[in-house]
Amino acid sequence: MADYDYDVLVIGAGPGGYVAAIRAAQLGLKTACAEGRETLGGTCLNVGCIPSKALLHASEYFEAAKVGGSMAKMGIKVTPELDLDTMQGQRLDAVKGLTGGIEFLFKKNKIDWLKGYAQFKDAHSVEVAGKTVTAKNIVIATGSSVTPLPGVEIDNAGGVVVDSTGALELTAVPKKMVVIGGGVIGLELGSVWRRLGAEVTVVEFLDQLLPGMDGEVRREAGKIFKKQGMALKLGTKVTGVSVEGKTAKVTVEPAKGGDAEVIEADVVLVSIGRRPNTEGLGLDKIGLELNQRAQIETDHDFATKVDGVWAIGDVIPGPMLAHKAEDEGIAVAENIAGLTGIVNHDVIPGVVYTQPEFAGVGLTEEAAKERGAIKVGKFPMLANSRAKTNHEPDGFVKVIADAETDRVLGVWCIASVAGTMIGQAAQAMEFGATSEDIAYTCHAHPTHSEAIKEAAMAVLGKPIHI
Repeated sequence: MADYDYDVLVIGAGPGGYVAAIRAAQLGLKTACAEGRETLGGTCLNVGCIPSKALLHASEYFEAAKVGGSMAKMGIKVTPELDLDTMQGQRLDAVKGLTGGIEFLFKKNKIDWLKGYAQFKDAHSVEVAGKTVTAKNIVIATGSSVTPLPGVEIDNAGGVVVDSTGALELTAVPKKMVVIGGGVIGLELGSVWRRLGAEVTVVEFLDQLLPGMDGEVRREAGKIFKKQGMALKLGTKVTGVSVEGKTAKVTVEPAKGGDAEVIEADVVLVSIGRRPNTEGLGLDKIGLELNQRAQIETDHDFATKVDGVWAIGDVIPGPMLAHKAEDEGIAVAENIAGLTGIVNHDVIPGVVYTQPEFAGVGLTEEAAKERGAIKVGKFPMLANSRAKTNHEPDGFVKVIADAETDRVLGVWCIASVAGTMIGQAAQAMEFGATSEDIAYTCHAHPTHSEAIKEAAMAVLGKPIHI
C-alpha cells in the first residue's frame, strides 16, 4: 500500500471543513486542512454568520434606545448616539476571537494547516502553495461565494455597489440603500442599516420575501418588514445598475413586464444567493463532473464517485447552511474512520436573524399538503405571556402534523427568539415526535417556548390561551 503524507486532507476551513478536520483528528487520523484565507473559519466566521450577528445585535440595542423604541415603553428614556467605528470594532473583535479559537483547536488536535489553495493533481494528491501533498482521503469542503448579478459589477472597496462582505464593512450609514434580493442575507443586512438610519428598499423578483420558507411565514414577513419601515418591491426585477460618483441608479420593472422605474441609492447590496466554489480545484483531473447546479454529487456517506474523494457543505446539494456543513463534517470524518456517520437532511433548521427572528424545520405547509392529509395548529405570540410582557407581540408558531399518525412534519416560528425555539422542534422531529408528545411536555412558564406547546395543542384543537 502506498505511503501517504496524511490519512485525511480537508480542502477548506469553513464550518464544514474545520469540523471535519477536528473530528478526523479526534478519531486518530493524521489530518491536514488546506486554507488560503489568512484566517480559519471560512465565510461564516469571517464575513458571514458571525460578523452579521455582531452588527444585528448591536443595531437592535440602538433601535431599542431610540425615541419611541422598546426601552421607552419600559420607562427607560435615553437618546442614543451612534459610534459606528466602535460598533464595527466589536464586530472585528468577535471574528478575531472565534477564528483564533479554531487555530487553537487545530494545534490542540495536531492538525496541520496548509496555507494556500489546493488543486488536485490526482485523486490522492493536491498542490498547495507550490508543494505536492498526498492523502489517502481528500474531503472537498470549499463552500460557496456570492452569486453575481449579470451586468452588475461589485466594488466593495468603492462602497456603492456591494455584496454581503461590503455591506458589513460600510464606514457610514447610507441615506438610501437598495437591497437586491429578499432572502435571508438581504433582509438581515438591510435590517442592520435600517435600524441605524438608512431608508431601505428591498427588490425581490418573486411575489413574497424569504424563498423556501412556509407561505404563511413569508406573507407575515412582508407585513412585519413593511411595518418596520422597509419599502418592499415584490414581483420586481432589476434590469440594470449604473454608478455615477457616489450614487447608484437601479432600474427596475415588474417581473411580469411593465414600465421601468429608477431608484437612486448611496449603497446597493446585491444578495441574490450563493454558488458553490468548485472552480480552480482541478476536478477535471480526477474525472469529477458537476451537476446542473454546479454542485458535486455524493452518496449517502458523502463519498463522490472518485474513490478516496469526499465532499460536504455548500458544494453538495442541500441548503447552504453552516450547521448543515458542520454535521456533514462530523459524519464524513466518521465514515472515513469506518464508523457510521449520518445526517438527517429532513430535519435541518433554518433561521433568519432579524427582529423578530423567522425559523423553520421540516416541511412547509404547502409541501406537506402535497404528501397527504395534514392537521395544522397555530398560536400567536401576542397570546404568549413572556412575549407580551417583553413588548414582542409579532409572530406565531405553527405545527404541521400528519393527519393520521400525528407525527410532526414541520414547525415554523416567528418570534424574538425563534432561532433558539426551533431547536426544541428539531429535536422532537429527530425522535419522531407526534404533536401530542410536544403538547404534553411540560414547558417552563413564562417562556416564549410555551407557544410551541400551545401550537401543538392547537393541532388537536385545544390550546388554552386563545
